[in-house]
Amino acid sequence: MSEEEWERFLRESVAGVPGAPVEPSARAREAEQRLRESSGQPEGWRTYAPARPRRRTGRYVMTGLVVVAALLVMTFFPQQVAGWFGGDDGGQDGAPQAAESERPKEAPGAERDLRPTLAEPFRGSPAARWADGAAGITVPPAEATGWMDTARVERALRRSRDFLVAAGLDPQVLRGERPTKAIAMLNPHQEDVQKYLRTALSSKAPSGRTDPLLLFSRFRPEQSRLVGDVVRTRGRLTYREGRKGAVEVTGDVTFVYPVTTAGDGGRDAEVVRTIVRRQVVMSWDDPAEVITEPGTMSLVSYTLDMTNGGCSAPTGYFVPPFGTDDEQATDKTRLVDPYDRSRLIDTSNGTTATGGNCATATRS
Repeated sequence: MSEEEWERFLRESVAGVPGAPVEPSARAREAEQRLRESSGQPEGWRTYAPARPRRRTGRYVMTGLVVVAALLVMTFFPQQVAGWFGGDDGGQDGAPQAAESERPKEAPGAERDLRPTLAEPFRGSPAARWADGAAGITVPPAEATGWMDTARVERALRRSRDFLVAAGLDPQVLRGERPTKAIAMLNPHQEDVQKYLRTALSSKAPSGRTDPLLLFSRFRPEQSRLVGDVVRTRGRLTYREGRKGAVEVTGDVTFVYPVTTAGDGGRDAEVVRTIVRRQVVMSWDDPAEVITEPGTMSLVSYTLDMTNGGCSAPTGYFVPPFGTDDEQATDKTRLVDPYDRSRLIDTSNGTTATGGNCATATRS
């Protein structure tokens, strides 16, 4: 071996021959063994492989169909849905009923037969979803009519509703006091009405045609009292041109008065609903044609239809039938639904007597 070959042999012995096989270490041999035994590629310690999305199209379609079906049921059967989730309140916490804009075509649907209580005096009746007080009286948009321009018609409509509120909702009047606010809105020159007022509010034994209940809602405070301070109402105003260019406003409103005995009957005291429907026709006359005073109107007619207000001779006050105190002489052959506002009140006589033969109410 020459000296050059000997030196090359020594260098390769120290540095190794490029490409020559290298004996793997024990750690490398162990890692290689685990790799052969496992399936798939090992995951690095800083890598992230997101999960593959699963196909859920069928589940989404089914959920959408269920939601659509639920919306349809709530749209077409709202009262039934309210009954499923409303507990025993008979609609007390149900959604308020939309305002009445025209005469209904049928009576309200049947409610669950639940007894009214001091805490829930309207439960078990359609009034559970009616508005409180003046809010239940719908006032239509005003348009120029007869001798009045639009602004005057709007004022006449507002004053007409004020009269109904003063006559049927004023707390003092409900306690039997004189209806001063309502009387102040009546034309003092209308002699027949003024005569009726003098007789009705002074007589201790009014007749059917002089009964103050024809215009005003009154209870004897020593006999009965309102439950709470809420009276439920439902109705509307309409108007047209009347005689001599007058603006004739008709108020058709049902009032529901929950009452109990005057004494303290405790938490289980009996609650009776006196239901009163009034139809009052008011004429806002042209002062150039009719003698009148500013801000007052004449009465064309006033009628009354009531339930649980007394069927004996008129007393000038509603007489709710608590227990057996008032044996109602009702006509069992004539049935009336006091909540049915689709029927008409007989206005042929201009007034309606409160005494005499009463119909039998189908519900209260």
